[in-house]
Amino acid sequence: MTEEKQISADEIALYDRQIRLWGVAAQTRMSLARVLLIEVGALANEIAKNLVLAGIGSLTVLDDSVVSELDLGAQFFIEQSDVGSNRAEAALPRIQKLNPRVSVKADSSGYREKTKEYYAQFDIVIATELSLDNFISINNICRELKLPFYAGGLVGLYGFIFLDLISHTYTIEREKSNITPKIGPETATRSLVSVAYSKTDSKQSMETVTKNESYKPLSESINSKALSSLRPRQQLRVSPVLPALKAMWQFEKLSGAFKSISPEELVTFTTLVQNCTRDLGLPIGILSDAFLSSYSRSIGAELSPVAAILGGILAQDVLNLLSQKEQPIQNWVIFDGDSSTAAIYCLQ
Repeated sequence: MTEEKQISADEIALYDRQIRLWGVAAQTRMSLARVLLIEVGALANEIAKNLVLAGIGSLTVLDDSVVSELDLGAQFFIEQSDVGSNRAEAALPRIQKLNPRVSVKADSSGYREKTKEYYAQFDIVIATELSLDNFISINNICRELKLPFYAGGLVGLYGFIFLDLISHTYTIEREKSNITPKIGPETATRSLVSVAYSKTDSKQSMETVTKNESYKPLSESINSKALSSLRPRQQLRVSPVLPALKAMWQFEKLSGAFKSISPEELVTFTTLVQNCTRDLGLPIGILSDAFLSSYSRSIGAELSPVAAILGGILAQDVLNLLSQKEQPIQNWVIFDGDSSTAAIYCLQ
């Protein structure tokens, strides 16, 4: 993105509350951002709503599927009259209505047809509700182009977000600490780059800390053993949704379809979840029969409240990325509706 554009007085008035939060420069970067959103399901609806209302530059929704009766249950950019129409084109006018200043476009072709040159038009790519192989394929293209990549999906009461920002530098402004920050690595993924000091109008001492966060691609992160180093009590608190998600993608490969698992298939799925739990270095004790039954029946289901939570988290992280302020997520969010938690796991 270039920062040659200056936002107008009308935009300053419209986004006044945001500008007070992160400043004119950050809002300008948002107004220049070109975002690609792949697949227009319930989660994508929430993401699109939040990004367009925040005033990004443009949003392209890419989806070659057709609106079905099932889409009407958890999506708010389509109506009964849209059944049989392309999902991206059906959603376009209602997304655009949220904020006429944002350029919203619909692409009714398939993501599998897109080349590296197509993705190069954008600054951020967000993919939802795809198979693991397709997520990885798009993530790899984004890595080549040095584009931030987000992935997300819903499974009834459960869901996930993954992000690969490759290398992201951001600042945090805070009250000056009594301990002088040390330049250099803070964690395996985070480094402190610089510290600048200032005073507010009320003479309060402040420090602006610049940090850098590095990421791994999905193809590596999905096979991470990072959780095996946790203490036994911490491992028992890890959500079973994480290994179940990995097993779901494996089952999809075996069956050739993304669908709810029948009672006859539950034994196979349970074995996959148990194996994935071991692969992550976690104890089988985090699994229960009730959870496995619930998760297996939920595959392919979209629930509006879960979409709202995960869509809000993902969109806010995109805005943090664009504002270059606040610490980004590193690198998974797992939502577990049974415990009403959205836990962050660093799988590097």
